[in-house]
Amino acid sequence: QVQLVESGGGLVQPGGSLRLSCAATGFTFSTYAMAWYRQAPGKERELVAHITWTGGRTNYGDSVKGRFTISRDNAKNTVYLQMNSLKPEDTAVYYCNVPARHYWGQGTQVTVSS
Repeated sequence: QVQLVESGGGLVQPGGSLRLSCAATGFTFSTYAMAWYRQAPGKERELVAHITWTGGRTNYGDSVKGRFTISRDNAKNTVYLQMNSLKPEDTAVYYCNVPARHYWGQGTQVTVSS
């Protein structure tokens, strides 16, 4: 059974940092690209970051370039999203995704507010 379990969300002040984790089970994690998406209230879900199966190539949404970093540890079946210089507009539910299989996690809430 495929499971993607996100963690690390929470409330943070503007300018702060958070690190999200997504632990994957039930499929061969090391052979799949992974992605993070987010969805804010009243908005469509948008791509935040994408990483290839080796971790050798990454891509980011324009709104997070230079502030967020996606990485993965294939030995731990985990993908990470380091978020720095957070802004109120980063407030959203963040989802882990396997693009090739349309697997989704349950999401973790990130709220950026003073």
